[in-house]
Amino acid sequence: MTEKIDTYKLSNGMTVLGIPMASVQSAAIGLLLPAGAATIPDGCCGAGTIIADWIFRGTKDKTNRELADALDGLGLLRNSNVESKHIALSAALDASNLLEAIELYAQMILNPALDSEQFEYSKQLALQGLLSLEDDPRHETMLLLKEHFYPDPLGRNTAGKKEDLQNLTAEKTKQIISENFDLSQTILAIAGKYDIQKLRPLTEKLFAGEKPKSKKEINTKEPLLDYHHHPHDGSQVHIGIMTQSATPQSGDYYNARVATAILSGGMSSRLFEEVREKRGLCYIVSAGYHCLKETAGIACYAGTTPDKAQETYDVIIKEFRRLAEDIDADELQRAKIGLKSGLVMQSESTMARAQAAATDHYILGKVRNLEEILQNIDKTSIKSIVDFLKNNPFENFCSVTTGPVKIKPV
Repeated sequence: MTEKIDTYKLSNGMTVLGIPMASVQSAAIGLLLPAGAATIPDGCCGAGTIIADWIFRGTKDKTNRELADALDGLGLLRNSNVESKHIALSAALDASNLLEAIELYAQMILNPALDSEQFEYSKQLALQGLLSLEDDPRHETMLLLKEHFYPDPLGRNTAGKKEDLQNLTAEKTKQIISENFDLSQTILAIAGKYDIQKLRPLTEKLFAGEKPKSKKEINTKEPLLDYHHHPHDGSQVHIGIMTQSATPQSGDYYNARVATAILSGGMSSRLFEEVREKRGLCYIVSAGYHCLKETAGIACYAGTTPDKAQETYDVIIKEFRRLAEDIDADELQRAKIGLKSGLVMQSESTMARAQAAATDHYILGKVRNLEEILQNIDKTSIKSIVDFLKNNPFENFCSVTTGPVKIKPV
């Protein structure tokens, strides 16, 4: 059965999406606010991380404690994440409390308290999160990789920069919120059990009064897909490699996704077999598809020892370049099953479904249903994947290492 999707725009242009899930008693909210890392002014890198916490610290009508109690009283599980173009807010709860939760989120977005004392707490948390990357070099390496791979400022480090965070003030951050919280460019997705007859008038009442703001243009710089080393004391070398691939808007998107799953989709994938099992070069190696609206790539990570770093890097590059060779029916089938299994399990989570719907609408202008995605995965073949890889060979790589030694890149 084709999945039903409710889509409508409020009078101010804000998009509201509804994905009914008849088998659940929960509901989830997914919000994309246009205040991501790439939209933040120069010298304010990390402001999005502060904002994502600060707006939860009270509203004009509720103190920090009162808001926290109200959210907890709804049994609400929440999450926030800073992306390239957006701050993504998500929450899941019992469906009977959905409308109250939407009202609270409207207050936080439209009438946050933005108390200066609470700002300092949010700022310190952002700084602590940035400093914690020193103990998580894998995460740090992949943030640096995307920063170097994507055109600036699209790949800007979402965790921020220490000096920028330290110098950021409450007044400057208020200005960023005022300039970026544009509801006409905001997407609200609801997944799970909901009543569209109640949802639509409520969202119009809460959000439609905010007038659209001038759309901000982001000027990008062409990235240099070269090698970057970041010294780090330790006994490991963390390797990040990224190369361009098809965007979600491309007709080759599903070929790219299945090809990536053949490269690194499990313990029988090529990278795991060649780098870890056959040669014992590293303790972990994986690759995954990653995209922004404008561009996309396949990002690979490997953690190894200094004496094996160069060989690990060389074998990974070799596997990327020979991916079009000798794809057989068994590995194609394993890749498809792995992709589809992950999608089916994700689709059973209301929070994941709401987030995916909002992201789909932003990138594609529509929401893909699960049936459509599964059918497109099934349509891929050895020939379609090989043709895609031969027409889009992996030639240019952005490489990052974090650790005590450098490597010699391709």
